[in-house]
This record gives sequence, structure tokens and C-alpha cells, in this order.
Amino acid sequence: MTVAEPDPRWVERGQQAVSVLAPLFDEIEHIGSTAVPGLAAKPVIDLLAAAPDLDEVNDDALASLGYRHEPSSMPDRLLYRREDYDSLRYHLHVVTTVSWPERNQRLLRDYLRAHPEARDRYAALKRDLMRRFGEGEAYTRGKTNLIQEFTDAARAELGLPPVPVWEE
Repeated sequence: MTVAEPDPRWVERGQQAVSVLAPLFDEIEHIGSTAVPGLAAKPVIDLLAAAPDLDEVNDDALASLGYRHEPSSMPDRLLYRREDYDSLRYHLHVVTTVSWPERNQRLLRDYLRAHPEARDRYAALKRDLMRRFGEGEAYTRGKTNLIQEFTDAARAELGLPPVPVWEE
């Protein structure tokens, strides 16, 4: 997989996925790079959903929609993946409803949408990291400092304290 040029279909695909999954969750949004118009990204539609209790998420209903549960080391989060017929991937992250308002992923997305200069800096870094390291841990970790900078700025704009972007 590589960092691709922005594709306007990503936002549409994210909206479609949200519409299909909405009856199963309290909240659901398209997050991640493909949710930011004009941002280069790996062709993965990241979705963030909220449920009152993670033990009550309906795995069978998600499986019927093509989402398979994946083990995850992220605390207080479930991860589901789906491969689409046209090579798009979908990653569904399910968190608790109580954590929803201050989720870093949502705040970062909104910050990048509102600050084109930040979006462009992020795209340049992603392209450079992918060129140097390919997909994997080095690529992901290489984005951490810039993501933290933007997330801290987003939280500050909302009067929220900074928190680490990595949930470990």
C-alpha cells in the first residue's frame, strides 16, 4: 500500500459506510486522512463509532456487513476491518460513548480540515515517510510528533488539556 493522491470518492465512501453502520451505534463518523478533503492518504476509510458498552457491540451484525473483528492492543477500543471490492479498506474503531466528545482522532480530523497549511505539512511528511520506510511501524511512528503537535493545537482551540496521541 502507498500514500495516494487525494480522491474525492473517499469522503463519499466514508459517508456511505457511516449511513450503513449508524443503526448499530450511538455515534459514528468518518475519521482519518481520507476524511480530510485534499489530503494524501493510504486508501483506508477509517471510521470511529461509539457504543455504551464495548461488550455489547453486535459482532454478528458487523460480520453480516463484511466487518471482521481484529485483535488490537489499543485499550478500551475494538477494531474491525473490511476489504472492499475496489481495493479500499475499511477500519472501524469502536470506543465507549463516554469517551466520544474528546477523541483525538475526531479533533485531529477537524483541525486538518480547518487548517490547510497543517494538512499540507502532514501530507508532505506522510509521502516522505512512505518513500523512506514503506508501510509499517517506522511509517506510523514517524508521524507521531506532527500528529501530537496538531492534536495539541486542536485541543487547545477547544480549551482541552493535551493528552498523548498513542493509547498504550
